[in-house]
Amino acid sequence: MSSSPASAPTRKLLKVLDGEAFEIPPIWIMRQAGRYLPEYRELRAKASSFMEFCYTPAMAAEATLQPIRRYGFDGAILFSDILVIPDALGQPVSFHEGEGPRLDPLTSIDDAKKRLSGELDLNRLAPVFETIERVRGSLPAETTFLGFCGAPWTVAGYMIAGKSTPELAPSRLLAYRDPEFLEYVIDTLVQASIRYLVRQFRSGVDAVQIFESFAGALTAEGIGRWSIEPIKRIIEGVRKEVPGARIIVFGRGSGSGHIRYAAETGANAVGLDWGVDPDWAAKNVQSIKPVQGNLDPLAVVAGGQALDQGVDKVLKAFGGRPHIFNFGHGIVPETPPAHVEQLVKRIRRG
Repeated sequence: MSSSPASAPTRKLLKVLDGEAFEIPPIWIMRQAGRYLPEYRELRAKASSFMEFCYTPAMAAEATLQPIRRYGFDGAILFSDILVIPDALGQPVSFHEGEGPRLDPLTSIDDAKKRLSGELDLNRLAPVFETIERVRGSLPAETTFLGFCGAPWTVAGYMIAGKSTPELAPSRLLAYRDPEFLEYVIDTLVQASIRYLVRQFRSGVDAVQIFESFAGALTAEGIGRWSIEPIKRIIEGVRKEVPGARIIVFGRGSGSGHIRYAAETGANAVGLDWGVDPDWAAKNVQSIKPVQGNLDPLAVVAGGQALDQGVDKVLKAFGGRPHIFNFGHGIVPETPPAHVEQLVKRIRRG
């Protein structure tokens, strides 16, 4: 069923997650609150550290709202970080300029049992929930509010290595050498993620996205055990507490595995990375569940004809069935804000 913009329901993005299609799809962008915006950079300079920024509700709420004010996106995503969960499990996280996140790495299952809390410290995350409450009260009625968490495989990679690593090599090696240790960390994160997402819903988000940023690091066999099954358990656990919770899963780099994310996790929609051919995805993934994506972020940096052609290809491939327009990964810092304006106008045919 297709609706014209004039008759569109209040929160169009939620309707897509329920399986409705629109002639002009709803839009939001991964990392839309970030370094490409001058107002964000000005705000960020006021915090002494990135974690302080995430844990200061007034600042995090302002960062969440900035792209909505500027572009009128259909979805606002909570400004936070996937690593607040290990931080709230007793593995402190810090960020260093030019180096990314740093954690004291977990070295064994005994080390993990000793250092990680049995339960997620919701008091530590209280500022995040306050941010949600602040944003909820300030969003336009038609704007869908998205919360999020990192998928256990992705978050475990940081906890085990203590930093970002190419293709999560330490975790992949652990899956062969000591799967019991990796399984313990994954299971801990499944339970923590359920609690965290449930609390996000109760604080005011409309839907959530689970980011599996390193799905592409897994083998065809490993993707089931270490990614799809844990995400499925999270979704089932959240819906026990929040019946009907709407959830998007983004399995970056998973290739044909996007079909499995659509068919096996229970998600309402599947995010597609920019490496996926839209025509293939329309046939093989969108036929199962609504899809989200998947413009190459660098087409937006380039602007001009490259941007217009990229937008048109995505719209043509996914038109007529449920689709949320997004990038195939996060917007990059060097993106000119004017190019994002061009993007929105092209999609909305303004």
